[in-house]
Amino acid sequence: YYSADLDVARAQLAVAEAGIRGAGARVNPDLSVNAGYNRNPESHVEYGFVPAFTLETAGKRGYRILRAERQADAARIGLSQAGWTLRSRIRAAFVNHFLATQRLGLLRTEQSVRAEIVEIFDRRLAVGEAARPELDVYRVDLITTDAAVLVVAGEVAQMRAVLANAVGVPLAALQDMPIEPSALEAPPVEEALPIQRLQRAGLLHRADLQRSLADYQAADVALRLELARQYPDLVLSPGYTFEEGFARYVLSAAFQPVALFHHNQGPIAVAEAQRLEAASHFEALQAQAIGEMERALVQYRAALNEWREANDRLIRVQGDREEAARRALDAGEGDRLSLAIVRLQTVTAARARLDALTHVQTALGALEDAMQQPLEAALSVPDPTRVSPRKGAGAQ
Repeated sequence: YYSADLDVARAQLAVAEAGIRGAGARVNPDLSVNAGYNRNPESHVEYGFVPAFTLETAGKRGYRILRAERQADAARIGLSQAGWTLRSRIRAAFVNHFLATQRLGLLRTEQSVRAEIVEIFDRRLAVGEAARPELDVYRVDLITTDAAVLVVAGEVAQMRAVLANAVGVPLAALQDMPIEPSALEAPPVEEALPIQRLQRAGLLHRADLQRSLADYQAADVALRLELARQYPDLVLSPGYTFEEGFARYVLSAAFQPVALFHHNQGPIAVAEAQRLEAASHFEALQAQAIGEMERALVQYRAALNEWREANDRLIRVQGDREEAARRALDAGEGDRLSLAIVRLQTVTAARARLDALTHVQTALGALEDAMQQPLEAALSVPDPTRVSPRKGAGAQ
């Protein structure tokens, strides 16, 4: 979790928590001091001081603290939301790296098979059993496959760099690290996913919904604070004055500000509109979350059916045609070219299955993002810590 985005969320949380301390601070007292003298030689020096203590009324301090606490809750949820966003990026990078690696493996298999076919036609051409145009067609296919291998090999290296960036470590840290993608080869079936429970949990525990709810609570407290500001605070001023040789003690009280021209209607109207805005945003976000979950579930079901069909097709090709071609070759009833062409068909079916797996993994990622719940235990990522690992490493 060496992530700059998480560090930003941690800094925002620290600011919000510091705001609680600032909101709880009491009003500092004022102090007025005066001194003077009279030209009359018989007069004494005159001086005095008057402190003023402000006592907040109508629970204003409590409302300020409560608003700051709700804002800190929103920032705390924002850290979790940033953690989920990072987890989503890591998963996408991991899946893309896995798919690129699988694609490279299939292309290398195809490259080997096509090279074998070209070799067979070379030998047949040498003995007059094949035509040059037919050989040229397979040579062009081999050249195209060779170029595709180089392109996909570059994509694999690029995807590993993207994965290192998402994790937040240097690329060198992943160069020699084996990446086990076995959990991605067979996507979970729909029966294994507690969809209904996760849909309900998604509505209750999605970080963006929780944060929107915390923002609404903060806006509600802000409205109550503005309502409380209709009432003036009490200012007590115990004064002491020394004049003409006599000490004088005075206790005065004042209310400030006095609601003479308005009763704080403007700020109250603004706070009320902001609360309505927060409520509307929460309802819109909730409806959006429901729509995202429904669309993602439909997309995953369709992609899963596509993957099942492609997988069954590959099994049929491998189990029927390729095995039959091998048996025919062993029995002397077939030739290497027939077996190579069937192997090429197997690679084509495997590529179709990989394309279907790409669709199903993309749909599964969208379903997880819609619910903000991990559906694959093998790709679980721990929650972000309150303290950045950079600071922890520096302390060590």
